[in-house]
Amino acid sequence: MTTDDERWLVVDGRRWRRTDPLIPDDELARLKSHLGRGRSGVRTATTDAETKATRHRTQLAKVGLGERGTPWWEQTDSQRRERWESALAELDALDD
Repeated sequence: MTTDDERWLVVDGRRWRRTDPLIPDDELARLKSHLGRGRSGVRTATTDAETKATRHRTQLAKVGLGERGTPWWEQTDSQRRERWESALAELDALDD
């Protein structure tokens, strides 16, 4: 069982869900890379289509990290693995 300190990060009084600690380092790095690219793309998008695409990438990465969607502490280990693996598959397909 996890504690609130393991589940939440508080920054300037605002509570943010922590990243799923079960994610292996290499997958974590890939998800964070997609998240960074999504965030950067949102800032630099010049059309509605670009904004929508980069927000979609950001959302997928955040779900994969366990920061959005069903809380990771409410999922089984296999559900957690499926969450980040499917997010990575979809994110990687965006680059094809």
